[in-house]
Amino acid sequence: MPSFASPATQRSGDVTGTLRLLALLAVSIALIIADHRGGWLDQVRAHAGVAMQPVWWLAGLPSRLARSVREDAVTRSLLSEDNHRLRNELLVANARLARLQAAAEENTHLRQLLGAAGSGGLDVQLAPILDIDLDPTRQRLVLRAGSRDGVGQGQTVIDAGGVVGQVIQTAPATAVVLLLTDVDHAVPVMVARTGVRLVAFGQGRSDALRLPNVPLSSDVRVGDELVTSGLGGRFPAGFPVGTITALAPDDSRAFLVGSVDPAARLDRGRDVLLLRELAPAPAVPPAVEASRSAQGAGAEEPASADAVPADASPEDAP
Repeated sequence: MPSFASPATQRSGDVTGTLRLLALLAVSIALIIADHRGGWLDQVRAHAGVAMQPVWWLAGLPSRLARSVREDAVTRSLLSEDNHRLRNELLVANARLARLQAAAEENTHLRQLLGAAGSGGLDVQLAPILDIDLDPTRQRLVLRAGSRDGVGQGQTVIDAGGVVGQVIQTAPATAVVLLLTDVDHAVPVMVARTGVRLVAFGQGRSDALRLPNVPLSSDVRVGDELVTSGLGGRFPAGFPVGTITALAPDDSRAFLVGSVDPAARLDRGRDVLLLRELAPAPAVPPAVEASRSAQGAGAEEPASADAVPADASPEDAP
């Protein structure tokens, strides 16, 4: 059952609480007055502040950690986006650079082709390469130009370096070219230095031709340049074919066998030149003909422009 305190007890408790409150107020007022006059509580507050710093640091640690995590997450996200964007920009820039380099190389190649045609006064036709087959048993080019473009079988194909091959098949929009290096191809050549005539054969490699049956007595050396001789009527005379890189005796020791580095870039380039019909050689004036007849009575004139030059000895011609 509930208990009831007597009125005397209640009054005693109220008085005690009131006295305690008054005492605390008095002490507070005294401290305020003393601090205001002497400032001696400043040091106490300073020491208390120093002592409370670890507590404040610990109290603010969770908020600092949360803020740091948020900032790190935002920074990581921004860095990831920047990295992805920069990677994409780098890929695009590399693609553009590669395309510009390819265009620059193509322009250089075209300038070389046009320069070769212009310097020789040739009537040529530019033809893009559509496909290339450099199999050891089959060396072919497919050109994006055909019979409707005026391309015909047997037409000589060159580039800025020299002879590439000849057209062996035509269609309305395309043409097939047999390369010099095909195993079934042979081209009559002449040593530019001495006029010695030889025949260069393909051997299924885009970087080499074979030069068999070179007489031991002929004036042929490593480093000599070979040009077309014009014999056979397939290739016009005077176009570069290659450079002799090696000479060695064959198995019979009766002849030399040479290796030739092709002058044309058979495994590179995007365009070639098709030679049109060359203009016929000008007729010899009558006065010159009469002079020759008077000076060399009974002497045989060369039958064509492909004859051995005067500075070459007769035994040099095979």
